[in-house]
Amino acid sequence: MAKRYPCLVFDWDGTILDSAAAIVEGIKLASRDLGLPEPSDERARHVIGLGLQDALSYAVPELSPADYPHMVERYRHHYLSRDHELTLFDGIPEMIAELAGRGHLLAVATGKSRRGLDRALAYSGLGVHFHATRCADECFSKPNPAMLYELMDELGVQPSEVLMIGDTTHDLQMAGNAGVDALAVSFGAHPKAMLEAEAPVACIDTPGLLSAWLLANA
Repeated sequence: MAKRYPCLVFDWDGTILDSAAAIVEGIKLASRDLGLPEPSDERARHVIGLGLQDALSYAVPELSPADYPHMVERYRHHYLSRDHELTLFDGIPEMIAELAGRGHLLAVATGKSRRGLDRALAYSGLGVHFHATRCADECFSKPNPAMLYELMDELGVQPSEVLMIGDTTHDLQMAGNAGVDALAVSFGAHPKAMLEAEAPVACIDTPGLLSAWLLANA
């Protein structure tokens, strides 16, 4: 039987890696380091998935453009000091391995930097399963469709063959802008109601249900 989605593109933070709380904490601590007001958890969570400069300019609107490099350095200091402690969501390694074994083309489209994603792929051991990856410092940030366009071109697939899986409205809007179907997961950064408003093919509540849905429908 032909696969409905030969190519599966995953977001990383909040979809594969349980990192949303660490990202929020990093943004807050970086704000404190620069003597700026700390954003609310809701505001900090909203920017997960964006490129770092876009994320910080929204999360901390008081930040002067001249201070972006310092803010980025402090955020990376706080986040990278503990990223090796973060864990994948339950069942994700087994799901990725099984999807790869079934012949799916697997890719990552993430707001992380290349340095950050490479570290995450190495720590997780999942790098061997992914055929292509794109990061926010290599492309326009989500929801611009550039990451998906480049991945489709590299992997030789059409939009109808691709499913984007993510935990933020940025992921779902990027998919829509690229003409690609999207699957939402509500166990990451953005609330379920916000995700459902973007009309994904489904909204999945747990990592276990994500695995079951993909293995049955992809």
